[in-house]
Amino acid sequence: MKPKRTKILSLALIALFALSACTPTPTTISRTDIPATTAATDSVSSDANSPTTETSQTSTNTSPTGESVSSEIDLLETHEAEGDYTWDDSKVVEVALADGASSASSQSVKISGNQVTITAGGTYRLTGKLSDGQVFVESADDTVVQLILNGVEIHSNTSAPIYIKTAEKTIVILADGTENILTDTSNYVFASADEDEPKATLFSNDDLTIYGAGMLTIVGQYNDAISTDDGLLIKGANISIQAVDDGIRGKDYLVIEDTHLKVVSGGDGLKSDSDNAEKPGQIQISNSTLTINSVGDALSAEGVVTILSGDFTLNTGNSSFNSSGISAKAIKGLASVFINGGSFVIDAADDALHSNGDITVNDGNFTIASGDDGLHADLTLTINSGTIDITECYEGLEAQVVTINGGEISLFASDDGINAAGGADGSGMNGGWGNPGGQAPWDQGGTASDYWVYLNGGNVYVNAGGDGIDSNGSIEMTGGVVLVDGPTMDGNGPLDYMGTFNISGGTLVAVGSLGMAQAPSDSSTQPSIFLGLNQALSAATLINLQTSSGKNLLTYAPSKQYQSVLISSPDLEMGETYTIHTGGSSSGEISNNLYLNGEYQPGTQLTQLTVESTVTTYGTNAGPGGGGFPGGGGFPPGGGGRRP
Repeated sequence: MKPKRTKILSLALIALFALSACTPTPTTISRTDIPATTAATDSVSSDANSPTTETSQTSTNTSPTGESVSSEIDLLETHEAEGDYTWDDSKVVEVALADGASSASSQSVKISGNQVTITAGGTYRLTGKLSDGQVFVESADDTVVQLILNGVEIHSNTSAPIYIKTAEKTIVILADGTENILTDTSNYVFASADEDEPKATLFSNDDLTIYGAGMLTIVGQYNDAISTDDGLLIKGANISIQAVDDGIRGKDYLVIEDTHLKVVSGGDGLKSDSDNAEKPGQIQISNSTLTINSVGDALSAEGVVTILSGDFTLNTGNSSFNSSGISAKAIKGLASVFINGGSFVIDAADDALHSNGDITVNDGNFTIASGDDGLHADLTLTINSGTIDITECYEGLEAQVVTINGGEISLFASDDGINAAGGADGSGMNGGWGNPGGQAPWDQGGTASDYWVYLNGGNVYVNAGGDGIDSNGSIEMTGGVVLVDGPTMDGNGPLDYMGTFNISGGTLVAVGSLGMAQAPSDSSTQPSIFLGLNQALSAATLINLQTSSGKNLLTYAPSKQYQSVLISSPDLEMGETYTIHTGGSSSGEISNNLYLNGEYQPGTQLTQLTVESTVTTYGTNAGPGGGGFPGGGGFPPGGGGRRP
């Protein structure tokens, strides 16, 4: 069992925020192409079924061959409609909130003590304060309800400060330059034991939009801060939340655009939890700045999580985190996760990115520390571009099929770096193979033909305590630069595969222990050189490859002790002789332990060898199929050299 990473986030902190909620510190947001909340000469649109949200977007990426590839991104169709953010100022109903003295300019607002009930669609401008009250919306007509929060502070000791029980659709508008505060308490009082709504400080049974350049601060001490049983759109808003459970929940979907959002939550940060088989809950985020500190998942959707752009700081888990009791992943889309861009700083007690289905990363900048996997998908993980820096994790990239087409990837893993494996997640939490709760690959379901690692492009650096690149099936490399600082113990290898490893392009350097080391398969079309050393060399001892004429082809400085070296390069040619040195020095610029350009000053000549086969071997315990285990036989069903 791997040790848990200690993180600090407690409900005591949330309680502290609650005490200070009356003096929020507003922050600003830079908003692009968002119309200001404006009064218009037209009346409020009652056509709530005419969505205007864009439903597709073109993404352009570069293939490994350098060609431009365009793909269509399906965007969510929301309840947004033309006219949602405009109104006729002459028809606005003014609602003044005051303890025991609230008033309104229309009969559609019923007032009883500190209970203010809106009974019809229209536009309502709210100002003032209720120290223990509620704004209650119960509209039976098909006209949109617009609530303009124009500097309100509403607290309730018994229920949700704003409860939208019935409405065709509600638009909460945060008036420019205003601060608005909603708070509740830990106990709600319901009319009967059969009732359980409202469930949040701002709660709606129907579609809800929050919009505008004003500030909204919510402290949810009963359950969630914001929740709707239909769809939720947050657009151009500035919101700060503390919640004992989930921060924001949009059951059918949660769409966030052009928004500045801060969340501290004892449950999930953002959630869309509809379990409808045809349309499970989805999250979509674009051009927004999110800072989330959650005990549970930061972003969690039963369906798809789609991130188009934005800046994200996501922290999950706490000091008592246990994977058997709660999920604390940073970004979780059970159906799939799709990231088209953005900047991400993630510190997660559980997986940083997770899906029970597929993950696709088209672009983005990621800095990740994870208590389990960096990126985990049960089915496929595809990285097309972006910069991914995983500073700490159990396993770095894991899926049944892992495909890297491009990008700059650096990862440090306590176990496997890149792993093509099947089955549910939790290897780092519940024990890997050989640890309590772990499974051998032949017990995970599927056959070797189901598992693949495809290396087609990009620059990849792997520093792994377990296997560097591990496939319960096969590996195929056609391009890119892949550098592996593998294990120092003989129970794992820099490369580990059960089927075949065919290499036809790209540069591969894999160093580490010797006992379980493997080289690419004889069926490869690009030559490789495998070195099995008599004794281990210390970290930072250079390994240098040059032609017989002295032309420098490659200089590498392993970060750990090593006894095996695998080099494959397009520069290797059949029939040519090469010289290999260890030690010495280089004046070149170093990138992920690989020296670029510069002059190499020779150390000790290890050998001269001629490339006469697909894999040319120096030393012992080396060759296609694994050191000392040609073809990987002698193990349980599947063979192929997968060893504990």
